[in-house]
Amino acid sequence: MKENENKDEKQFDPSRKVDQNTKNHQLASFREDPKDQYMTTDQGVRVNHTDDSLKAGSRGPTIMEDFHFREKMTHLDHESIPERVVHARGSGAHGYFQPYNDSMKEYTKAKFLTDPNSKTPVFVRFSTVVGSRGSADTVRDVRGFATKFYTEEGNYDLVGNNIPVFFIQDAIKFPDLVHAIKPDPDNEIPQASAAHDTFWDFASLMPETNHMLMWVLSDRAIPRSFRMMDGFGVHTFRFINEAGKSRFVKLHWRSLLGAHSLMWDEAQKLGGKDSDWLRRDLWDAIEKGDYPEFELSVQIVEEEDEFKFDFDLLDPTKIIPEELVPLQPIGKMVLNRNPDNFFAETEQVAFHPGNLVPGIDVTNDPLLQGRLFSYIDTQLNRFHSSNFGELPINRPVCPVHNQQGAGFMRQTINKGKVNYWPNSLGGGCPMMAPENMNGYVHHMEMVEGHKVRARSASFNDHYSQATMFWNSMTEPEKKHIIAAAHFELGKVQSKEVRECMVGQFHKIAPEFGKSVAEGVGVEVPTNFEQELTGNYKDNEASKMMKKGKSVKESPSVSMERNKIETVKTRQVAILLEDGFDCNELVQVRQALMDAGAQVKIVSKFLGMRKASNGEEVKVDKSHITTASIMYDALYIPDGKASIEILMKEGDALHFINEAFKHCKTIATSGDGIRLLEKSGIVGVRYADKTSQSVKDDTGVITAGNDADADEFAEMFMAAIKKHRHWNREERMMVPA
Repeated sequence: MKENENKDEKQFDPSRKVDQNTKNHQLASFREDPKDQYMTTDQGVRVNHTDDSLKAGSRGPTIMEDFHFREKMTHLDHESIPERVVHARGSGAHGYFQPYNDSMKEYTKAKFLTDPNSKTPVFVRFSTVVGSRGSADTVRDVRGFATKFYTEEGNYDLVGNNIPVFFIQDAIKFPDLVHAIKPDPDNEIPQASAAHDTFWDFASLMPETNHMLMWVLSDRAIPRSFRMMDGFGVHTFRFINEAGKSRFVKLHWRSLLGAHSLMWDEAQKLGGKDSDWLRRDLWDAIEKGDYPEFELSVQIVEEEDEFKFDFDLLDPTKIIPEELVPLQPIGKMVLNRNPDNFFAETEQVAFHPGNLVPGIDVTNDPLLQGRLFSYIDTQLNRFHSSNFGELPINRPVCPVHNQQGAGFMRQTINKGKVNYWPNSLGGGCPMMAPENMNGYVHHMEMVEGHKVRARSASFNDHYSQATMFWNSMTEPEKKHIIAAAHFELGKVQSKEVRECMVGQFHKIAPEFGKSVAEGVGVEVPTNFEQELTGNYKDNEASKMMKKGKSVKESPSVSMERNKIETVKTRQVAILLEDGFDCNELVQVRQALMDAGAQVKIVSKFLGMRKASNGEEVKVDKSHITTASIMYDALYIPDGKASIEILMKEGDALHFINEAFKHCKTIATSGDGIRLLEKSGIVGVRYADKTSQSVKDDTGVITAGNDADADEFAEMFMAAIKKHRHWNREERMMVPA
């Protein structure tokens, strides 16, 4: 007995020596160098191809037996606890949606889209994508735009972004995309930014990202406000009418304030001054009664026209140019109530593109097919329960009857003994609903094909729409895209990655590639050719599209060409000190407020400021708590004493210079012109200080002492409506 015990002790002695090969093998299980190794599944099975999901035919639906896809996606969905893997930082609001008329009855039986007398409650969550919950609002990033409609037929989720396309074509590449764009795994740097080697290495080797990259490098990726941001469903869906006829559809949200952006310098500074800038802006606007409004529009394509374009409708890296299929407005969404509790509502809201109602169905878009799995899997990770749908923010407004049971967070108290189907003990309840009683029935579609890990050859054009986007931009917009590329690639240490990406840009547009190359210290590669990573298989769809319709330019994708000119909700700073002209201030401020602008008095210190006539006004913001980057326009009232003080304040001079640099409207009169001259702004022609004239020079509005205040205010507001005065960018000799 004693001898056996000694043997056991020897066998399990942790201090015993282990041969080096065994030790190396054990260490390798925890710390790996991936060089010279084949990719495998988590079970050690070598992977033959990881760029395409397993499908029924190269253009067919994703097959759920694809264990490699499910393993990749499940692992990604469960990599972050407790916040979302992506879209972690969000801001939400309640509201309603109301159709304009019943014109959509021809296309869909979804009641909430066809009854103009109904107001469907909604909850919208706006978000950044890459950063953590603690990151800044103003980073260059895609913005999520997810809407939950609480319809009488059940919840419908439109889970979209503020950009109409996506980086990848197949959801199996989503884990690779997210890993590449997230902070580097060794040092967790940088936060909420794509400006690092791993992302651009991935992008440079994946030509399918090209179209999306153009949008992300554009000003769309730094929105001025969630209220001034368009939204897109990204994927092609189906509308199905009462007769069962199906049509393809793209869904769009359009801000009724127009789509407007920050400048990159503003976005970076706001990240430090107020990292909650977009959240705060949305909250404050709703609290003030300036309710954000968005129009829902659709592009509808008949099934028989599926292959009439030179791109594939199922390709999520492509848009349908509005010149080929115009938008049809459906109705308006109004956001009129802030959440009562951020965690209970904004954090716990759970979206899923598979939350559908009768009249709307999905397509075989391979990115959408993967999202149908990923979103539900992600919510299971976040809530550790399948009962997240019972939380107040997620629960439908219509009755819910099913045989789900138990689990964490179960809130429904089910009665009786029956929790299965079919049953006779419960009277066969809950019963199945036939289609004519709004029972959901998926659209019947012929699907056949070999089981292959591939994608349709109709997806293999990765340049034409990226080129179309570039061709559609105005000159200022092109300059901003180039500058953004200089910043992003300028952060990339690998010269080879920079060269490869410049090669991609050169194929999109030679002048674009050349301009980027000059800014990032590389030459444009000669004879550049990038091998496609997808396994593309030719088919009838790809053959039919070769002669399809296309456009070389689409003005609808340009923000500058489609801006809505309005003063409504614009933030105007009024810079003053003791001795300002009270009569002028009152008249101009009232005109701005009547037009819907928000005005703030800015001075060196908080408190009261006394006008030249003895009247007093309250200061809203001090120099130390605000900056010009938080306003859309600047007004400096006349008043010799006030101007004399401002001329000696460095913060005031910086405020003016910065507003000018960011192409914002600036207005002043009389002695205020001396302040502008002192600030160092060059090349502006001012009005005569002692005349009755009012002058507008690149958005700098000046007026003489005897000018008409109404005319001055009108010209000021007309300039604010333009949002920015881009021709001013040539005058960059501004110390701000």
